[in-house]
Amino acid sequence: MSTPEERLRELGIELPDVVPPVASYVPTARTGSLVYTSGQVPVVKGEVHVTGKVGAEVDADEAAGQARICALNAIAALKAEVGELSRVRRIVKVVGFVASAPDFSGQPQVVNGASDLLVEVFGDAGRHARSAVGVAALPLNVPVEVELIAEVD
Repeated sequence: MSTPEERLRELGIELPDVVPPVASYVPTARTGSLVYTSGQVPVVKGEVHVTGKVGAEVDADEAAGQARICALNAIAALKAEVGELSRVRRIVKVVGFVASAPDFSGQPQVVNGASDLLVEVFGDAGRHARSAVGVAALPLNVPVEVELIAEVD
């Protein structure tokens, strides 16, 4: 079986630099064999390209793509913490926050953008428990934010 880094190459995905914190926190925190990532927003090369609420200014498919970017940023933070992604034994939990219009209820489908990428990169070790939560607003007016917990060697 290939390593997560090899799978990223096969998928044509280059890990971005770790997104610098926009407030008083660190990108990851490790305790024992668990690594928690801070909430990751869809920043690409230092910029937010999509803003607004899902179900109003942003459609669900576009938001799922943004969730995928969030997960990629979380993977980058995870790699920076542990060195090699092959040290990840499994992704334990994902929490996705979706800035939602009042009548939008497709949060699980939006967060699938993140979940699907984690399975593509980590295989069965990427399958995880998850929460998909609708919220009124997110930092920088982004449509989605994703955090994860990983078990590592």
